[in-house]
Amino acid sequence: MSSLVQSVDWLAIAPPTLAAVVGLVVLVADLFIGDHKKALLGWVSVAGLAASALLLLPLLDGDRATFCLTGDANTCSYTADHFTLAIQFLVLGGALLAALLSVTALKDADREIPEGEFWFLLLSSAAGAALLPASRDLATLIVALEVASLPAFALVGIKRGDKKSSEAALKFFLSSVTATAVSLMGVSFVYASTGTLYLTEIARKIQHVDGQLHTLAQTGVVLTLVGFAFKTAAVPFHFWVPDTYVGAPLPIAAYLSVVGKAVGFSGLILVTVVAFPSYADVWGPALAALAALTMTVGNVGALRQQATRAYSAVRLLAWSSVGQAGYLLVPIAAAAYSKDAEKAIGSTVAYALMYAAVNLGAFAVAALVGRTKVLNRVSDYRGLYASNPLAALLLGFFLLCLAGLPPGIIGLFAKVTVFSAAVDAGLGWLAVVMAVNVVIALFYYLQWTTLLFRAPEGEPEKHRVPAPLTAAIALTAVLGVALSGAPQLVLRFSDTGLF
Repeated sequence: MSSLVQSVDWLAIAPPTLAAVVGLVVLVADLFIGDHKKALLGWVSVAGLAASALLLLPLLDGDRATFCLTGDANTCSYTADHFTLAIQFLVLGGALLAALLSVTALKDADREIPEGEFWFLLLSSAAGAALLPASRDLATLIVALEVASLPAFALVGIKRGDKKSSEAALKFFLSSVTATAVSLMGVSFVYASTGTLYLTEIARKIQHVDGQLHTLAQTGVVLTLVGFAFKTAAVPFHFWVPDTYVGAPLPIAAYLSVVGKAVGFSGLILVTVVAFPSYADVWGPALAALAALTMTVGNVGALRQQATRAYSAVRLLAWSSVGQAGYLLVPIAAAAYSKDAEKAIGSTVAYALMYAAVNLGAFAVAALVGRTKVLNRVSDYRGLYASNPLAALLLGFFLLCLAGLPPGIIGLFAKVTVFSAAVDAGLGWLAVVMAVNVVIALFYYLQWTTLLFRAPEGEPEKHRVPAPLTAAIALTAVLGVALSGAPQLVLRFSDTGLF
């Protein structure tokens, strides 16, 4: 008689598990240490995230899977393949940089934010986000999505007595819960049609669904995609982004802009390409239309901010992130039409890695300016070069990367990769829409960049840069410059190995 007890590959699940364990340790430790030692919790959290990222290295030697069906080693709930490791690296690296920004932000907040709860929530969310790309059944996917999301709601509204923060958290929570409810209904329809939750089994069985259940299966596919489209901030599920980013503590806005997107896109890739490849005629056109809408609405929204005299730098970055989400959707849509779907998905992963490095860099410099300019308006960046030349040069570099202009070669390279994915798949119209949007985005990125080098109004303020903030800016700068020198490294690393 075969054993029903599953063996667990502890090394495969180590990265998200360690992040979760450190989160629990920090929460318990918070009960026993005095206020003057609370800063230690931040450094323990940073160390925990760094260790979780390092645990990815032993997994590079080959694919591993665990929580498999008894008697079927190919049908598993957790798979640590190359795609999983690339996204986990992005998630844990992004969370680590957000944690470095948070160490300084919590010190400046002067107890407005409870430290123990903050670090527990951040680590819990990071653990859920790292679990998601490894998930290979719909139940684990939804659970990982919620473990990543629920702590994020609390993090957005964690500032004590801040109405803007509470309002942002409520808006984020209500819209996200609605999207999750729709996704759960979709999952139940798919399960009713196929009798399984495993992605590879769904891909096999959904092709042979009984005629009476065909409409149910189609509806299930569409509804399942809604929750992940919300997480990617795709239009029309984007409306929560600007207010949430502005209301949240700045490191959390940075975290959501990168890790939140990684969660949405990895889920979307797994659901479409792995579970529903036979329904490419349903999700392909839908994602192509979403990509065109998202990049256009995001870039036009960012452009409209120019009309407001006191527009916020974080709000501009929020609208910019919606536009960038549109570019990220293009290769996933292209996978529906392309003969080489793996190459198309690799383009999305490559773009996400580039975007993560430079967007976190831009947020890190915004955190530096926000230390002396509470409102953090774009006009506050005027003459930054006079007070802090290095910060101004790096922010200029990050903005040029996002725009796709030299010397931000990595940004240009990533956009060309996405553009070629659309052309190769025969989506010429989408490539044209993308080209138009890149031109629109140039205007607001370049306007912000030129502002950095104008003569300051009044005496330039000197910015003292704390060590954690320096580390965050330095890490993103090194990544951006290194990848601009050798952009092929990103493509090599983002080779998904999903098939």
